[in-house]
Amino acid sequence: MQDSSKLTGIALLFFGMALFGSATPISKLVGEGLPVFTASLLRVILGALSLLPFVVKDFWRNLGGMNARAWREVSLIALFGMVGFTFLLVYGMKYITGVAGSIIMSFTPALTALGAFVFLGSPLDWRRIVAIVTGVGGLILINVFRAGFTDSSGPIFYLGFLLVLAAISCEAVYTLMGKKATDTMPPLFVTFLATMLSIPLFALLSLLVDFSQANFANVSAGTWWALAWWGIGTLGAGSALWYSGLAQAEGTTAAGFMSVMALSALLLSYFLLGETFEWIHLPGIVLVLISIGLMSWVHASEHGGHGH
Repeated sequence: MQDSSKLTGIALLFFGMALFGSATPISKLVGEGLPVFTASLLRVILGALSLLPFVVKDFWRNLGGMNARAWREVSLIALFGMVGFTFLLVYGMKYITGVAGSIIMSFTPALTALGAFVFLGSPLDWRRIVAIVTGVGGLILINVFRAGFTDSSGPIFYLGFLLVLAAISCEAVYTLMGKKATDTMPPLFVTFLATMLSIPLFALLSLLVDFSQANFANVSAGTWWALAWWGIGTLGAGSALWYSGLAQAEGTTAAGFMSVMALSALLLSYFLLGETFEWIHLPGIVLVLISIGLMSWVHASEHGGHGH
């Protein structure tokens, strides 16, 4: 049963990040028919609705058991991990190339692992460091040679760089606060409540920024299907799987699995967006897979497959 529990934890972390990765190409498809923040509002509403049947039975009991610390953790997930990440990434990517943004985001696993080590006391031994460095190296190799690279420079580029860096910091907060929250609350409940709390924030952004630009009558069926997956698949199911895996793993271990997100985004971009396959991507993909294998080994060797 212990081996089964470890394998389950690995699968939850892997597939949670794989679903998150699908959000990158899917969000581009959604963005062709709907403005960003209005689409994001619809996404979190769909995500919350998809999770509702799984949490409704024990919702009030779980809500009543929350103390001030639990509310703070879930609020930070909603504010930074969901809303802040989207807002900063959208505006940051206006000022830098897609490749530059992807390279910056490649450092998310390393930043998250460092945060877990510093703030959560998660172990950071040589195996974890090797796994994370290997994964980040693979992601950088993939992104440096992505099609469409153009050089950027000047102050406006550095503004974009800082905004995207702030976005990946928010992504780290999403995982670190999720790890803390799922120590005391059910993962599905945490996901649902954070999603619900993000709805009014996205509603405000939508009204202030782009709701007036939405032309719902002309939105294609393909865009609606992409939006449905963006909300139910990536946010609802992806968050639920990721947080369920987080509850069983050290924060530094989970950070290593975050490289799956970029790998999933790359592979799906070939099929959904028609991006050009580059042979230089192969060694990058191999490095990411080695990283995932190393971190799976670390997770399997942890005592009982659990964190603190």
